[in-house]
Amino acid sequence: MFNILQPEGWIPAKGYANGIETRGRQIFVAGMIGWDGQCRFTSDDFVDQCRQALQNIIDTLACAGATPQHLVRMTWYVKDKNEYLAQGKQLGKVYQEVIGRHYPAMTLVQVADLLEDRAKVEIEATAVVPDL
Repeated sequence: MFNILQPEGWIPAKGYANGIETRGRQIFVAGMIGWDGQCRFTSDDFVDQCRQALQNIIDTLACAGATPQHLVRMTWYVKDKNEYLAQGKQLGKVYQEVIGRHYPAMTLVQVADLLEDRAKVEIEATAVVPDL
C-alpha cells in the first residue's frame, strides 16, 4: 500500500512517519474541529475535541470507502502547544483508539486562533486508497 520513508542513520520518528511514498486514489479531508456532525461542541476539553476531530476525519474517509490505514498525511493546528504537550499521553491513547497504530506523516502548528471560537484543534488529512 505504501512505503514509510526513513532516512538511513536517522532516529525513528515516534508517533508519525518522516515521509510516505504511495500510489492510488487520493482523498483530501478538510480541517476538522472538535464538534459533531450537527456543528455542536459537546466539550471544551482539548483531548475530547481531538477525539471528535479524529472521528470526523474517519467518518469523512468512510464516505470514500477509505479507512484510517489509508491516511498518509495529517496537519494539526492547535491554539496552545503547551496544552498539546501536557496531555500527550492521554492524546496518544485517544489517537490509538480512533486511528489505531497507524502513523502517517504529520505536522503540528500552533496558531493564533481558529475560526470557531470554542475550537482548540483543527486537523486536516490526506489519504490514499491503493490502486487494485
